[in-house]
Amino acid sequence: MSIAPVVVTTVLAHAAFNGTRLTISLYALSLGASALTVGVLMSLFAALPMVLAVPSGRWIDRIGVRMPIIAAAACLVLAVLLPAAFPELATLYVAAASVGTSFMLFHIAVQHAVGEMSRPEDRRDNFGWLALGFSISNFIGPTAAGVAIDRLGHRATFCLLAVSAVAAVTMLVARRESFSHRPGAASDGESRSTWELLGNAELRRVFLVTGLLASAWDLFVFVMPIYGTAIGLSATTIGLILGAFAAATILVRLALPWLSRQFREWPMITATFAIACTAYALFPMVRDVSLLAAIAFLLGLGLGATQPSIMALIYASAPAGRAGEAVGVRSVVLNASHTFLPLAFGGLGAALGMVPVFWSMASALAAGGWFADRRRRALR
Repeated sequence: MSIAPVVVTTVLAHAAFNGTRLTISLYALSLGASALTVGVLMSLFAALPMVLAVPSGRWIDRIGVRMPIIAAAACLVLAVLLPAAFPELATLYVAAASVGTSFMLFHIAVQHAVGEMSRPEDRRDNFGWLALGFSISNFIGPTAAGVAIDRLGHRATFCLLAVSAVAAVTMLVARRESFSHRPGAASDGESRSTWELLGNAELRRVFLVTGLLASAWDLFVFVMPIYGTAIGLSATTIGLILGAFAAATILVRLALPWLSRQFREWPMITATFAIACTAYALFPMVRDVSLLAAIAFLLGLGLGATQPSIMALIYASAPAGRAGEAVGVRSVVLNASHTFLPLAFGGLGAALGMVPVFWSMASALAAGGWFADRRRRALR
């Protein structure tokens, strides 16, 4: 199967997911919600996925990709439409949990599909193309949502985002024969503990840096609508700042084939920590839109470069037949960040403002950079 249809489907589904995250946060703020309430909503995008990611990965290992990926995209459509049908703050809580869980299953399935279809020598490049798809949708989703909110309103924006998810379902159904499928497959009966995966030293390192880098990515998506609203920016402007971040990830991922020939995985990860730390230290010092967009662009250049390296390390280190489960463990780490970080930093922001939030993240990234640099030196 060609990588192109997988990337296009990912762009459509992820644009719906990412646009919905921004729309829910801004809709909640328009209804008078506090920063802490928005933090709770954002954490709900990841609460159930944090619990269900490993079982989902095992399920995909067992039965193949086809059924899970189609079911996930179909559930995403329904979840995105929920706030349009029932426009209340209470509905946003249900929608956030439903959208997050649906996309978690899609995310694990699509990454496993790329891993399965790739030869070892092509895997990093193919994950790079998939990461490029995520970058494109990171740009399209928030940017389109921000403009649509200002011009059409929140309910119409949810409907617009659902159309993107419907297009993803249509493509998946049309190409369903291309995905692996093992109907009626049963477990091999062997009791396999996830702790066995954590016993792998390289996987442990990858999961650790995944958590820190996911926190850096999530904090930007979570804090920028709150910070932008606090300094008087419109939804369109906030969407454009998020779009600058996404545009940078697109550019750096277009350059990944060249970067992959110049740098191995751990040097790339070390550089990412340095760039992200610098960006977070600078954010609270500026209010000018052009400077905020420039810093967001810098952050995107750093964070956008590492996903293919991390996925290649996971597939190279995971035991045979357990790649989906290993991706599920990574998803648990990601969703733990999605769940607890908005709560922690939402409370901190409500109590002390945004400056401690930005600088706390910068300090954590500095520590992560030191850890990654130790691994880089050990492999020289």
